[in-house]
Amino acid sequence: MDRGAGEGAALAHDVLPGPPALRVHTAAIVDSDADLLAAAVPFVEEGLRAGDLTVLSCGPEAATLLAGAFGEALGGVERDARMALLDTRAPDALGVTRQLLARAAETRSGRLRVLGQVQFGSDPVSWREGQRYEAAVNALLDGCPLTAMCLYDSRVLPTAVVSSARLTHPQVVADGRWVDSPEYCDPRDFLRLLPVPREPVEDIPPVLAIDDAPTLAGLRHALAAALETRVPDRDQREDLHLAISEVAANAFRHGRRPVSARLWADGTRMVCTITDAGGTFGDPLAGFQPAHGDDLSRGGMGLWLARKLWDSVDLLPGAHGLTVRLCTRLH
Repeated sequence: MDRGAGEGAALAHDVLPGPPALRVHTAAIVDSDADLLAAAVPFVEEGLRAGDLTVLSCGPEAATLLAGAFGEALGGVERDARMALLDTRAPDALGVTRQLLARAAETRSGRLRVLGQVQFGSDPVSWREGQRYEAAVNALLDGCPLTAMCLYDSRVLPTAVVSSARLTHPQVVADGRWVDSPEYCDPRDFLRLLPVPREPVEDIPPVLAIDDAPTLAGLRHALAAALETRVPDRDQREDLHLAISEVAANAFRHGRRPVSARLWADGTRMVCTITDAGGTFGDPLAGFQPAHGDDLSRGGMGLWLARKLWDSVDLLPGAHGLTVRLCTRLH
C-alpha cells in the first residue's frame, strides 16, 4: 500500500460517521486507491467493532489492497465474491445474502455487513443486469439487518454504470459522510424505466415460431427440439429447456390462450419469448426470489428458475397480454 493511500484512509476514519444500525444500502464512488480505502476501511472497522458478520465481496485486486490496509485484522472478515455478481446471477446472489443473514442472527450484533465491489461484466447486457440487481435488493431485503456499501470505481466502470449508483442506492458517501441520495428512485419504477434493448439476433428469422400452441406438452416438445439443434452444450441445453418449460407452464396455468412462442439463435446468443393473452401482470421484481419463499414445495419457481438459468429475463406487459422475454449467451 502506498503512503498516500494509508494516510487518506486514516483521515476518513476520523470524519466518516458510523452508519445507522439497520438496512442501509450505500454507494461510494471512488477514483483512486486512496478514495477506495478512505470509504472501505472505516466501514469494515465499524463492523468488526460492532460484532457484525462482516463480508468482503470483491475481486482479487481490491482484496489485496484491503489486505495491505488491514493486515491481520482482515482475518475477521469473510470473503464471498458472489454477492458482487462475479460469475453469479442475481437470484443466487440474493440466496447467498439470505444465508449470511441467517448466520448473522447468531452474532453479537445480529447484523450482516457487506463491502461489495461493483463488477458487472464487460458488456451493456451485463451492466443492465447489475443495475437491476442493485435496485431490486432495496425492495427484496427491505427491513433486514443488513448494512451494505457498494464501491463504484470510476477508473474501470463505464459512465452509465457509475451514474446509476445514485439512482439505485438510498444513500451515497459524499465528502466523507453518509447522505441520502436525492436521485434515488423507487426500485419498481427504476426497473420499469430501464430500456429493454433489442438483441441483434431478433433481426433474423426465428428458428421457431408457434402461434396458439394447442397444449403445454406440445409446446415443450417443440422448444426441446429447437434447443437440441441450436445449443451444443448439453448441460446448458437442459437448463434452458427447464426454465422456458416453466415459463410456458405459467402461461397456460395463469394466463389465457392463445399462447405463442418465438425462438431466435445465431450460434452465439439466444432469445426466447413466451406470450399469453391474459392479464398484463408484470411486477419487475418477480423471479428474483421464489414466489413463496424457502418452501419450494408450494411452487412459484418458474420465473425464479428463468432468472437463475438465463442471463436476463424481462416481463413485457402489452395491449394483448404479457410476454416473458429470455436472453442468454450460448456456451
